[in-house]
Amino acid sequence: MLALIGAAAIIALTAAILSNRASPVAALILVPLAAAIAAGQGGHAPALMVEGVAKIAPVAAMFVFAILFFGVMTDAGLLDPIVSRILKAVGRKPSRITVGTALLALLIHLDGSGAVCFLVAIPAMRPVYDSLGMDRRVLACVASLAAGVNFLPWTGPTVRAASALHVPVLDIFRPMIGVQIVGLAFVFAVSWWLGKREERRLALLGADEGATAAEPVAEALTRTDLARPRLFWLNLLLTLCAMGALVAGLAPPAVVFMIAFAVALLVNYPKVADQRARIDAHARSALLMASVLIAAGAFTGIMGGGGFLKAMADAVVQHVHPEGGRHIPFVLSLVAMPLSMVFDPDSFYFGVLPVIAETHARLGGEPIQVAQAALVGQMTAGFPVSPLTPATFLVAGLAGVELSAHQKFAFPFLYGASLVMALACLLLGLFPL
Repeated sequence: MLALIGAAAIIALTAAILSNRASPVAALILVPLAAAIAAGQGGHAPALMVEGVAKIAPVAAMFVFAILFFGVMTDAGLLDPIVSRILKAVGRKPSRITVGTALLALLIHLDGSGAVCFLVAIPAMRPVYDSLGMDRRVLACVASLAAGVNFLPWTGPTVRAASALHVPVLDIFRPMIGVQIVGLAFVFAVSWWLGKREERRLALLGADEGATAAEPVAEALTRTDLARPRLFWLNLLLTLCAMGALVAGLAPPAVVFMIAFAVALLVNYPKVADQRARIDAHARSALLMASVLIAAGAFTGIMGGGGFLKAMADAVVQHVHPEGGRHIPFVLSLVAMPLSMVFDPDSFYFGVLPVIAETHARLGGEPIQVAQAALVGQMTAGFPVSPLTPATFLVAGLAGVELSAHQKFAFPFLYGASLVMALACLLLGLFPL
């Protein structure tokens, strides 16, 4: 009975979110509550929800302060000199332009926001592409590749995976650093190849590479009212120290970003009024995701503490050969990217992933492997072409291409990146052979 009610709850959650009948926050709170009542556990539901929220709290705190920190760094103009140099260096050779596009998108996506990445990178590079007659689908594809492969501890999919399985975010991310390096190598290789293909198409191999059509765009990126160019090196040092402390595990991620944000705010904007304005500017995006994470804590608290996940996993285990169970992470990694086309991030990571992880654990595997398998494609490499995310429509609109044209052109390359990272997980020992 618990397995049946649990399955119904996951289906209801997915349907409610995908049909826009309820926001993710409302669905994540009300659906498990209804399941608990149906199973006769209504009296225990509040305590289970509190337990789940308590487990989620460190991840939610990390996400909030990471968004605030990178928001302040962006406001202060940390990336402006780097962006300007990239734009001035690409010249008029397509292979350099495409690689520069990938690097630009990769750097801008450090704050974890795909929307911000596309809003800055695509308008900055589009005049360069148009001036040479380059295919805008290449621009959309390269930017999508760079953003999709750049899953970091504070990006949405990683945070969701850690929250859903109640594991430290760095335990998921650290073993995948090598995998991400392989993925980024693929991104730059594909970007260079697409540029070379454009060179052949445009017969520009012998063209002048010294012109800098991007200079006017680069100059327009500077925001004199908020930028702090004199503090560039200090801000860069602070960012590098924060990243180093995070990867080295010198302190919990939430603490690292809390301290880094407080220092960045005081150094760049000493006036209290300016500090409040910067917090207000980024509070909406930070609190929106934090509310989803806290609601997800209630969902996983009931589904896990109420025995629903265990019951569903037991039902699945009966139909899976014990030897086949060890290959669940690799199989999931192969289909993770296409699953982005049918599952939104909240319904997959909070509804489907815990069941897969529990099944894998019941068969003797490590649940964290399932999280890592999902991250090679599900709403990472998959989000820039998924019809379930606003970013897909944004990247197509900014690049000036039809949505279907963008999806058809970019999907094979994004899926290729996902498969390359899946193979890297296998070869690097993250998944059993």
